[in-house]
Amino acid sequence: MRLFPRSAFARTVALIAFLLLINQIVSYVMVGLYVVKPSLQQISSVVAKQVQGIIVLDRWLGEQDLSTAEKRLLAKRYTDAVGIDGFTEREALANDLTNASTYNFLSDQMSQYLAADTEVRIAQGEIYYVWIRTESLDGYWLRIRLDTFDEARFSPLLFYLILIGGLSVLGGMWFTNWQNKPLKSLEAAAAQVGRGEYPDELPERGSTEVIAVTRAFNQMTQGVKQLEQDRALLMAGVSHDLRTPLTRIRLATEMMPPNEDYLAEGIIGDIDDMNAIIDQFIDYVRIDTHADSDCENLNYLVEDVVGHVPETWQADIVVNYGEMPEIPVRAISIKRVLLNLLENAERYGGGRVLIETGYSADKEKVWVTVSDDGEGIPAAQIEHVLQPFTQGDKARASKGSGLGLAIVKRIVERHGGRITFGRSSKLGGLAVRIELPSIKAANC
Repeated sequence: MRLFPRSAFARTVALIAFLLLINQIVSYVMVGLYVVKPSLQQISSVVAKQVQGIIVLDRWLGEQDLSTAEKRLLAKRYTDAVGIDGFTEREALANDLTNASTYNFLSDQMSQYLAADTEVRIAQGEIYYVWIRTESLDGYWLRIRLDTFDEARFSPLLFYLILIGGLSVLGGMWFTNWQNKPLKSLEAAAAQVGRGEYPDELPERGSTEVIAVTRAFNQMTQGVKQLEQDRALLMAGVSHDLRTPLTRIRLATEMMPPNEDYLAEGIIGDIDDMNAIIDQFIDYVRIDTHADSDCENLNYLVEDVVGHVPETWQADIVVNYGEMPEIPVRAISIKRVLLNLLENAERYGGGRVLIETGYSADKEKVWVTVSDDGEGIPAAQIEHVLQPFTQGDKARASKGSGLGLAIVKRIVERHGGRITFGRSSKLGGLAVRIELPSIKAANC
């Protein structure tokens, strides 16, 4: 699992977030050292002076020849004036001392100011109380009410840092998304070109580098589109021109004397093969678009193709239909895929063909598998046989143009699907699996 983001958008956002995190940490530390810490030191100094005043008063009262009532009266007047209450250990516990939290930083500072071991606790509630116990007043707790010591006053700093950080990250995400939007459009258009479709010219926007890439892509798309149109026109013209002399040859052959029927049948068979090859050429260069798509159930297409196979075929075709939703496909093209696969199974198989269909809801895929009981295709030759005008090893017949699987691959990829080859577990021969996305269109 890679933790480092791979896309430019994610990397940019991660970089902005990392830099902001460093900035926030440094800002928080600097504010803590130069704003919060001096304030706490001032508060500690003021509190320490008040405690020192209590200690001095306690020592002075101990030196004076006064009655206990008079000493308590003087102590009470002083503590009321400075806002300090004195409690024994038991009285302090009864006044919620256990809910006060110890602050080591303040304890250390107070110990330095009072030159004695001191413990400082703070009770946080509607009113903030500072509890102090020092060796100079052994057995007593002093409670000081601090209206000015309110941690909530430091919360705007934290809120400010969080707000600035969040807004910066969101702004960075918006800017990066705006910067990458032309690249996303370029990616989508490139995927369309890869499927044999030609989108409208992309608007030139974004940075100068992106504009230059978009302009070059538009020029390339127009060039590829023109090349494809010229190739289709050339192939259509050649096919048309070839059919005319082939038709004349066929007519002349059919007019041959009866004693030369064996020769005429061979010529007519060759003419039929040539016409089939020409049809494959046309199928390979034909350009079909999503505008030709209709909502179809592949089970019905399989049934239609199997029901119209030539009567001359000797293979025993068995079909196992699975659950199948309707998906947007170009029916004629998918039928061509199925027919080409069945032709290969009939031609190279041993007489048995198995067709299976199914639907994977979790993967959002529909699939069709065509299996035979032939020798199959070696794994090393799979990529080779998918190329135009190529065939399998010598063990397989050389009949045909070598465009059958190339046409299948081209049509499947234009539908956003994929084709895989394997060994059939049921028949032992070649198993060709076609997978198509099952995401429904709005009109399905």
